[in-house]
Amino acid sequence: MEFLILLIGMVMIVEGIPYFAFPEKMKRILAEIQKMEPERLRIMGLISISIGLLICYLVRGMGLLR
Repeated sequence: MEFLILLIGMVMIVEGIPYFAFPEKMKRILAEIQKMEPERLRIMGLISISIGLLICYLVRGMGLLR
C-alpha cells in the first residue's frame, strides 16, 4: 500500500510540472485537446496505456532495475 501511495505522489509531481513551468502553453494545449474527436483521444489513451504496460513489463519482468 505504501508503494501505491508513493507511486500516486510521483505521478502527481510529473503531471504537475508542465502546468507549473508552462501555464500559458498548457492552456493552449488543453484548448486543442477539447477540439479533438473522442475517438482520437481514445486511441491516444490506448497507446499511452500500452506503452505504460510495456515499461512495467520490461522493468518488472526482465529485472532491468535490479
